[in-house]
Amino acid sequence: MALTIYYEKDAQIDALKGKKVAVIGYGSQGHAHSQNLRDSGIEVAVAELEGTDNFKLAQEHGFEPADIKTAMEGAALIIITLPDEVQAKVYQSLIAPNLVAGQTLGFCHGFNIHFKYIEPPKDVNVVMIAPKGPGHLVRSEFVRGGGVPNLVAVERDATGDALAIALAWGNGIGGARAGIIATTYKEETETDLFGEQCVLCGGLTALIKAGFETLVEAGYQPEIAYFECMHEVKLIVDLMYQGGLSYMRYSISNTAEYGDLTRGPRIVTDKTKLEMKKILSEITSGNFAKEWVAEHQGGLKNFNALYDADHSSRIEEVGRKLRKMMKWVDSKEV
Repeated sequence: MALTIYYEKDAQIDALKGKKVAVIGYGSQGHAHSQNLRDSGIEVAVAELEGTDNFKLAQEHGFEPADIKTAMEGAALIIITLPDEVQAKVYQSLIAPNLVAGQTLGFCHGFNIHFKYIEPPKDVNVVMIAPKGPGHLVRSEFVRGGGVPNLVAVERDATGDALAIALAWGNGIGGARAGIIATTYKEETETDLFGEQCVLCGGLTALIKAGFETLVEAGYQPEIAYFECMHEVKLIVDLMYQGGLSYMRYSISNTAEYGDLTRGPRIVTDKTKLEMKKILSEITSGNFAKEWVAEHQGGLKNFNALYDADHSSRIEEVGRKLRKMMKWVDSKEV
């Protein structure tokens, strides 16, 4: 599809003016969408479980969180910001029975719609606004007067104005200030999962751990290995973020650049790319989605075991110690 980007002039917020928006869940994305839309002059109702930390946070932010049915009543747009793995169950039990023809269901990620774990009725719009950043950034950039780029997709246009509603939502959270890029549920879902697994999370963490372990096993100090393989990643990523690979290479030493150009392809090889293609195939076939849903339904045993192993690994232990010494770092420990 041809590249289409919508900005504020293309994404009139009028489509939601005078209408109610329900936000289901007050977590990472939910808190940002709720506050930004409210600050944009939209009536927002928040649905959250009473007694939870997110319920209390919503109250602290000036909302009166309610149950899902109450929040949905009279809402033109219902934004579901719950974790992927619980959306289908909540949808079937609490959202679907309260849907009314002509309402719009909004998602921040296409997982459940694309893989058909949620199949809304034909008389309801299905749209997506997917910010390309975590919720806290969506909120902080909005407060600063900017915005995080969004993706927009319309899976079903039952009323004829689904795109206008989605763009108004994107504008209301600040996305139109930076640009809202048109996509599809299929493209957003599959590229998002691939990026997370092969590059941004899975690929990067595996590369960092392998580098750290290689140096430590060769007898170098773990603290030095941590700085070289973990701490300095931010410096390089920031340069890429500002100006791509070329600006990063312009900014580093000639020695580092030569090592990058000649040794990098020996680490990420044709064999690595073949494995990436295999992972992409697992995503597009729906096999990863089935695996993840089954893992959640089975009590997350493998997930928890893998997480615990990494959480107590040597690189994490060394990092926690070093970050306490770095007064300039806003250390976040979990």
